[in-house]
Amino acid sequence: MITKYGVDVIGKTILLSLVLCGTVWLLPEGETLRILTFIFSGLLLLFVLYFFRDPERTTPADEDLIIAPADGKVVLIKYVKEEEFLYGDAVQVSIFLSPLNVHVNRFPISGKVQYFKHIPGNYLAAFEEKSSIANERTHIGIENGKCRIVFKQIAGVIARRIVAEINVGMNATAGARFGMIKFGSRVDVLMPESVVLKVQLHDSVVGGETVLARLSD
Repeated sequence: MITKYGVDVIGKTILLSLVLCGTVWLLPEGETLRILTFIFSGLLLLFVLYFFRDPERTTPADEDLIIAPADGKVVLIKYVKEEEFLYGDAVQVSIFLSPLNVHVNRFPISGKVQYFKHIPGNYLAAFEEKSSIANERTHIGIENGKCRIVFKQIAGVIARRIVAEINVGMNATAGARFGMIKFGSRVDVLMPESVVLKVQLHDSVVGGETVLARLSD
């Protein structure tokens, strides 16, 4: 399945491939160039289709769990003060998405979106810690009857567009799709310090399925 967030890019890639192939086909000579152009166009289209894949996921039906909002690798776990939405001690889990990961983002918990903010910024490498405060990003806060969490979509060196179909007041369902970051990125999840972490540094996680943490009793 292909995500709806990639339809525009796929369409442009198909158009570009047709223009390139049509141009070299009209050349009076240059069979080698034609072959190379056809190969390049085919590989480019295959990569774009692969990047915008959107597999189905089975999200655990347990309201005490906080689920990974994206595929990738855990590159940072640290304890911080979160004064934007949680207003207190928090634990941050940062997930780096390479260009080969699924980039569709999903809600980590069910509840109501109480906070949303888009912040313009730079495009540093997303695996760098300072990208959390320097890069273009969105901050999304969700609250339910058990906890509050805030998570961030962070653009990277290649990623230059963040898609977030978010409105304050909308209902969120754990595992449901809400957007993506195109071509390499990072997601930070900030949770109450009291949660019981279920992941470790360098773990690979699957968006909508992997449990990041469990709420404490």
